[in-house]
Amino acid sequence: MALHKSWRDCQAWRDEKLEMTTTSNEASKMFDAILTQYVGWYEEESLGGLEKTMQTMKQADPDFVLGQAICNGLSCLGGGESVYTNPKFKETIDNMLTLASKSNITQREQGHVNAVKLWSEGCIPEACLEWENILLTHPTDMMAIKFAHGSYFYLGYQEQLRDSVSRVLPHWSSDIPNYGYLMGMYGFGLVETNFYDKAEKYAKKGLAINPCDIWSSHANAHVLEMTGKQQEGINFLTSTADDWEKCDMLVPHIYWHLALYYIEKGDYEQALSIYDTEMLPRFKKSTGVGRVSNGASLLQRLEFNNVNVGDRWNDLYEEAKLHIDEHTTAYGDMHVVMACVGAKQRDTAKQMVQSVKEFVQNGFGHSAKVISEVGQPMIEAFEAYGREDYATAVNHLYPVRYRVTSVGGSNAQRDVVNLLLIVSAMLSPLKEHNKLARQLLLERQALRENSPMTERLMAKTLALHTD
Repeated sequence: MALHKSWRDCQAWRDEKLEMTTTSNEASKMFDAILTQYVGWYEEESLGGLEKTMQTMKQADPDFVLGQAICNGLSCLGGGESVYTNPKFKETIDNMLTLASKSNITQREQGHVNAVKLWSEGCIPEACLEWENILLTHPTDMMAIKFAHGSYFYLGYQEQLRDSVSRVLPHWSSDIPNYGYLMGMYGFGLVETNFYDKAEKYAKKGLAINPCDIWSSHANAHVLEMTGKQQEGINFLTSTADDWEKCDMLVPHIYWHLALYYIEKGDYEQALSIYDTEMLPRFKKSTGVGRVSNGASLLQRLEFNNVNVGDRWNDLYEEAKLHIDEHTTAYGDMHVVMACVGAKQRDTAKQMVQSVKEFVQNGFGHSAKVISEVGQPMIEAFEAYGREDYATAVNHLYPVRYRVTSVGGSNAQRDVVNLLLIVSAMLSPLKEHNKLARQLLLERQALRENSPMTERLMAKTLALHTD
């Protein structure tokens, strides 16, 4: 798919006061193409896709420092790479740092190098500060905007997710390439901080500029999910599928949102059909924790609703078991243990709990702190749930429920943790936990006025516990 027809050369970047240290127009253009594909969540077929575009850029100028920084940054944010778990990636980062020290690069470029180095070492908040410092003097630097935006998502920094874009938006104009993508980014930050009407406005503005802007579609899908407008969400996503399906990278997640609407409505067969026909075939073409997260959280929600998902967990488990010792983020760990539990691989789930405990003692960076404080009890709760030790699951999760935001992801994605607590409390043999389940559901009703799933869970709780 060719969403863009031209790319910026060296002079075009200089004209925008975003000078880069390369004399290769080809490298400059391929850098633009990499950035645009990343921001737009799509593969530019005319260039052979994102990976091929990166190869072409490196061939055009092997010493292009900012080009190396964007590729390494994508490995961090897109692949969860770390210098502590991947020796080859550490060598790549070291090579970038050596090249930067020998090159007369700009202060802006050095800031990007510093940020990527910090991210690769697990110092994600510090990396964000580097990108924000760049934006103080270069507010139209989309690489800094997008990398910060993605990092705030990983961190669960909801206000920063919103405000980072709002600060730079007044400095942009519609004639600057990639301007429209800011609308969806700002809309997503707004929906995550509960400004639903304003979020919808910006999401629709982004789609008016570019109907194929999948991040704007994504932001609008979140609005409709959080406001309980399931049928409107179904209508929106199905009627615009020809547009957002062009953006390959995020398509499985958009189908995840579509399936959530059906689960909420109680149409489990349709949700399973979406998983089987739209999500699973795409998962099989990818690797990594990202492949596991959408599928695991969907199947888990179905099982919380007493739906038999058959052997669907097995494929996710085959990928998940490869990542039980990574611990790049608590969010990723949560979905890995979910897949282990769902596939009835209790020994592997127990092994992961032990791995988490060792990581907490010897770990590094921001993730170690979050996993220690929130991730470990959350993972232990999922593992206990898999053993049908519901009381232990509640005891692990309840004390940290208000801190789960720190594991990253969106409100909609983290809702699976809320459901774990509710269902565990409902099934616990302890009466105080059963009362907690009812209270949590009352709380949920107050926040989600149109939630058929909440009504079903309340009815089940009252049927199980009449006292």
